[in-house]
Amino acid sequence: MDREVLPCYVVCDVSFSMCDHVDEVNAGMREFRGVVHADRRATVQIRLCVVVFADRPLVVRPLSPALEPAEVIRPRQESGSDFGSAFTLVRTVIERDVDVLKRQRLRVRRPMLFFVSDGRATDPAWPAALERLNATTSCPEMIAFGLGSVDQPTLDRIGSSRVFLGGDGVRLGIALASSVARTVLRPDHV
Repeated sequence: MDREVLPCYVVCDVSFSMCDHVDEVNAGMREFRGVVHADRRATVQIRLCVVVFADRPLVVRPLSPALEPAEVIRPRQESGSDFGSAFTLVRTVIERDVDVLKRQRLRVRRPMLFFVSDGRATDPAWPAALERLNATTSCPEMIAFGLGSVDQPTLDRIGSSRVFLGGDGVRLGIALASSVARTVLRPDHV
């Protein structure tokens, strides 16, 4: 094992309540890609996966080098924000991805999960799914990014590592880049 990788998962709420914020999410993803492009170590080390969810979750970008262009995230005209199914899917995806990376003889850093939402879950059982995700051997570092009129206690519960709020003037791309800065990026790029 000689190369090290950092698997990053952006899990984005695209339900009706988030429709007004999807352009900001796409701009943030482009900005993050630009920051990664500016640092050779980041280019080699960071892998990115994007999962969107409303009533149901969907992987729109499987884990791949962060420099590869991402699919444009689109809102759904669905009122549900099923956090539980998103956490369940991403748990399965992370476990599979980490296994694949290890079979490629790569050193895998602790995965990072960047959860983007207003924090307004419509499924009351989501905390159990979050608990199962956090109990896995590949438990990710959890960072929440709140957009719109946020439910702060919910985001605080999800973002056990950090919580950023767009309403505080924090841009999503910079929040994502600063979250990986401790591991990969040089501080002067953040």
